[in-house]
Amino acid sequence: MEAFGTNGYLSTSIEQLCGAAGISARNFYEEFPNREALLATLHDLLNEKAFDAVVVALADLDPTDVGARATEGVRAYFKVMTSDPRWARIALVESVGVSVEVEQHRQAALDRFAVLLEAEANRLAELGLIPARDYRLTAIGLVGAINGLINTWTTRDDWDAVLDDVIDEAARLIIAAIGFR
Repeated sequence: MEAFGTNGYLSTSIEQLCGAAGISARNFYEEFPNREALLATLHDLLNEKAFDAVVVALADLDPTDVGARATEGVRAYFKVMTSDPRWARIALVESVGVSVEVEQHRQAALDRFAVLLEAEANRLAELGLIPARDYRLTAIGLVGAINGLINTWTTRDDWDAVLDDVIDEAARLIIAAIGFR
């Protein structure tokens, strides 16, 4: 995490990884076939942690409180993704365009969050709280927007937004996109 999240994937060799970890290259290859597999593993662990945090946050909330569910779901995701800027860098920058294999991991994580958002919107529609319609593209767009906000917040030193304001804006985007009034 330190090497990929600080120096970047392309700037980190297996030799550097092994030196930092105090292991031999042979030990590395016993665990991972290549750097890409290590990057994919880190990416998956981070996204699993973020996904689980969102599910836990939503579990105890009133199923009809759209505002609280949007805000606390986003807050849980942001809390994980922004708890260490290296994590956000690995998930949102270093994993992009590395290889077909890593892209599959990245896309699977994005899809998992989109499916969660779509399921939540469909559940709210069944309750009559929002219009009944196809929310698939909306969910995909929201995942992109939320990740864009995290990426900007974690990578831009000149951006002075307060994290709570970014979370509130992401929640407003969700609420507006699903048509809740």
